[in-house]
Amino acid sequence: MDMAMLIGGRFVTSDALIDVINPATEEVFARVPHATETHLDEAVAAAAAAQKQWEKTPMAERRAKVEALAAAIAERESELARLITLEQGKPLPEAAGEVQWSVGYLGHTATLELPDRVIQDDEAFFIETRHKPLGVVGGIIAWNFPLLLCCWKIGPALMAGNAIVLKPAPTTPVAALKLAEICAEIFPAGLVNIITDNNDLGPKMTAHPGISKIGFTGSSETGKRIMAGAADTMKRVTLEMGGNDPSIVMPDVDVQAAAEKVYAGAFLNAGQVCLAVKRAYVHEDIYDSFCDALVDIAAQAVVGDGLEQGTTIGPIQNKKQFEKVKGYLEDARTHGRIIAGGATVERQGYFVEPTIVRDVRDGQKVVDEEQFGPILPVISFDDVDDVIERANDCDYGLGGSVHSKDVDRATEIAGQIESGSVWVNQQLNIGPHIPMAGFKGSGLGVEQSVEGLAEYTQMQVINVARSA
Repeated sequence: MDMAMLIGGRFVTSDALIDVINPATEEVFARVPHATETHLDEAVAAAAAAQKQWEKTPMAERRAKVEALAAAIAERESELARLITLEQGKPLPEAAGEVQWSVGYLGHTATLELPDRVIQDDEAFFIETRHKPLGVVGGIIAWNFPLLLCCWKIGPALMAGNAIVLKPAPTTPVAALKLAEICAEIFPAGLVNIITDNNDLGPKMTAHPGISKIGFTGSSETGKRIMAGAADTMKRVTLEMGGNDPSIVMPDVDVQAAAEKVYAGAFLNAGQVCLAVKRAYVHEDIYDSFCDALVDIAAQAVVGDGLEQGTTIGPIQNKKQFEKVKGYLEDARTHGRIIAGGATVERQGYFVEPTIVRDVRDGQKVVDEEQFGPILPVISFDDVDDVIERANDCDYGLGGSVHSKDVDRATEIAGQIESGSVWVNQQLNIGPHIPMAGFKGSGLGVEQSVEGLAEYTQMQVINVARSA
């Protein structure tokens, strides 16, 4: 299956092609163009030309176009879900869920507005704030949610009056290029451009003088490079990056119910979720029983090709990450006691068993670093103030959770966790109406909600003297 990029309303290929590998089989199932810097320049120029007209387009028309995109994606759910599973690996039901999330996020974003706000209106002055489009937005996308993350960038960019040049991850570009085919049927030529590279055009996008903002989802190290690269042109940046999200489990919980929530929060998409539980702190009074419950849940997992019925854990998305995860398995084996999983699966593909490791401590690699794979270290604690300090002793601050029957106490603890999102008695409750932000190395700016929409605009103050 060969696919084309979308540039200026035209489908464009390249002399050089990139193989896209199915992580469940390690076989090439598609080829996509390897964009050049010339392709990037053409996409930016096309976006700039389209944006000039788009910002004059009434909000109702913008809304209708974004809603039409959501409806078109919904109509092609089965096709898109299959492509997501083929390139990313997640089980087909999870892939269908990603398509549905994409539809929901676009639909809600289409309802958002940033009305002018009057600051002062009296005999002397009329002062109001307005939100102006930035121009051309560059979107750089990670490989864990190849369709959803595209929609997270496209929706607010267009609703704010911008045009966009989108670059998916080179290991998961297929759903994005299928999305390009849909966008070409709905939007004016040049408004949405989607190009594919081999991780070589990111710095060019970041430094490009024709791009006014970079919206990035991916690793913290790449985010730091984007920040540095954006400095010379004073680009706006929104960076949604990694996390090492703690879950604190208090001694009064229903052990089975809490274990099921923590497990689900840790192993969605084989742990390849920025907001996934990466380390569980469990009170010593229930530590053994909680670990046992996690083992029982993990024993029910079915590891396999995401296209196979019944699969609950798909492969690691790419070989590079697979090798990293194997390193964390070795660290867990050395510094803790693996009580579930702990091995790769002897078959073609990048498969790792869902792994629970106990008797580990802070300071060990498997605890201190973001595994981004199906590994959960479980750490014992006996003092709440101490565990809050340990949870916060981290370069990240994206998500976290607290589990307790005492909801008021859990909420109080949650407020002391240095993370952008902290859940109480639940995991991964996100939505297009809920702002997503990160502390410390987990991000800069806001995604989702009206606050996220504002990130795609420049505030302007109109200050009028009533008398000349």
